[in-house]
Amino acid sequence: MSLPKATYRRRFMLLAPLALAACGFQPVYGPGGNGQLLQNRIEVDPPNARYGYFLTREIEQKLGRGAPPAYGLAVNVSTNEERLAINRAGETTRFDLIGSVDYALRDLETGQIITSGRVENFTGYSATGTTVATLASKQDAEKRLMVILADQVITRLYAADLS
Repeated sequence: MSLPKATYRRRFMLLAPLALAACGFQPVYGPGGNGQLLQNRIEVDPPNARYGYFLTREIEQKLGRGAPPAYGLAVNVSTNEERLAINRAGETTRFDLIGSVDYALRDLETGQIITSGRVENFTGYSATGTTVATLASKQDAEKRLMVILADQVITRLYAADLS
């Protein structure tokens, strides 16, 4: 006699949380999770360039401002622009904007670095319109890149061992 598939699904659904708990899984926003530990408790070091401003703004929008801060976050943004598409006349019609962020989260009480790392990503923009359209496209790509990199930094912070 075989059991219906629904019975297997119910058993799996009942046992899945136990398997996740056994491997050390903890929800980010659950009690004691990194989401709660970091929310409104990080002070990002002042940016020193335009890219740093956009990155800091994104991180603060997502994690809140430290009031009072328990952690300090140092970020170093670097970018590079590469020509991607060139037409027959030798004009570049598309660019890739490649960016990376080196970050370090430190405990403000002890000054000890808790976690650090590097994230990288890219965006692209078109240069086929007018000068104004190309500039607007480039600025939009810069902002999009900083949003992507901020999300990656925050994800790494959530996954870090903060204990």
